[in-house]
Amino acid sequence: MLRFKLSERIADKQFKERRRITALEISEATGINRMTLSKLMNKHGANVQTDNLDRLCTYFGCRIEDLVEHVADT
Repeated sequence: MLRFKLSERIADKQFKERRRITALEISEATGINRMTLSKLMNKHGANVQTDNLDRLCTYFGCRIEDLVEHVADT
């Protein structure tokens, strides 16, 4: 299963910039629908397109492994 670490990236960016960052702000900056962002933050194993992952990596200035983690099923 894939685990998306979007909430962690948001928290890191908020800490660095010392301000609150909303899903609406990320949506407007990346062109990704707010509902898609919400699914990535809240739903286990959400399905996401690779171009959205690319946009998020660009927005957060991170590598793909900072945004997505593979978790083995137990």
